[in-house]
Amino acid sequence: MKLFKKKEEVNISMDNTVTANNNVYLFSNNKIKNTDNFNRNQAKTLLEIRNLSKEFNGNIVLKGINLEIKENEFMTFLGPSGCGKTTTLRIIAGFDEPTSGDVVFEGSSILNLPPYERPVNTVFQKYALFPHMNVYDNIAFGLKMMKTHNDEIKDKVLHMLKMVKLEGFEHRNVDSLSGGQQQRVAIARALILEPKVLLLDEPLGALDLKLRQEMQYELKEMQRKVGITFIFVTHDQEEALTMSDTIVVMRDGLIQQVGSPIEIYNEPKNRYVANFIGESNIIEGTMIEDYKVKFENEVFDCIDRGFKPNQDIDVVIRPEDLLIIPKDNAKIIGVVESVIFKGVHYEICVIVNGKEYVIHSTDRSKVGDIVGLDVDAEDIHIMEKEMVG
Repeated sequence: MKLFKKKEEVNISMDNTVTANNNVYLFSNNKIKNTDNFNRNQAKTLLEIRNLSKEFNGNIVLKGINLEIKENEFMTFLGPSGCGKTTTLRIIAGFDEPTSGDVVFEGSSILNLPPYERPVNTVFQKYALFPHMNVYDNIAFGLKMMKTHNDEIKDKVLHMLKMVKLEGFEHRNVDSLSGGQQQRVAIARALILEPKVLLLDEPLGALDLKLRQEMQYELKEMQRKVGITFIFVTHDQEEALTMSDTIVVMRDGLIQQVGSPIEIYNEPKNRYVANFIGESNIIEGTMIEDYKVKFENEVFDCIDRGFKPNQDIDVVIRPEDLLIIPKDNAKIIGVVESVIFKGVHYEICVIVNGKEYVIHSTDRSKVGDIVGLDVDAEDIHIMEKEMVG
């Protein structure tokens, strides 16, 4: 069955364990407790980005960003094209130099180190495999360049093939492999050198949807097995939510928010994050007092506090948290404008006072129906109103 708790969809098995966003939870007494081992607050800082800026031909693509990356963390840089995520990755790798700022690994700057001396390795979107080499030689290439003994190379290559589920493929030509298999070869080639950090620049972008979804889970499992830090770049929110310990949402060369998938989804810091991560209904409102918010000319209970009395704010409600109820029992009443079947739910658009509300529901409504809307207090999120201009 599925349980929706604080905007999070989780799957519950018969032994009361739960998986959500690829983390493990324990279900007991109607409460969910995260039992995943990674704790960012307690983890050791491995890599630091300090006041990093980058300018290309007068265009500023990074604007003094600061970030700590932890040991054994799966961190994802998430944002649209041009937000600075790939530039940040390339500076960490040593392929680009920053205009200002520093990249610090275990307390020491690595900016003056060439890429091959940095404790990182990179997997590119196009994999960059050697077409004239078979699978074995592609994976072994780095070790051969380091003059590693043949017996050690063989042992490590076979171990990598097992880890990426390509046992028996060592003599295959890479051109004969599927996209997913080629990607695994590229990952094995990067991991065999035992980097402290693996950088992945949109490596799933060239795969079809089903294979991309399968590889999301495989990548996270690989990261857990090898026990190193992964830094993953993507514009795909589903990839970020599925795999990450920590998501860094970027826009126009700035970091908008850093947090776990649940924090980013449940507690977006601004309109941009709320809209970029999933769908959101964002409504202008007033924070009457702690735990009381007014929108659509009605007062609702909420769980937020710390705002000024009668402060103008923005209310965020996810589509799956809006409930359609009989209009006689509702504070909010609207008219169903459209109903779209999405497979696991209906996407229902309701017009309220000229504004559009999007609802995800397993119950179907009819176009033209007059319906009521309701929402639980814990599913109302309050944000500071953004200043325009």
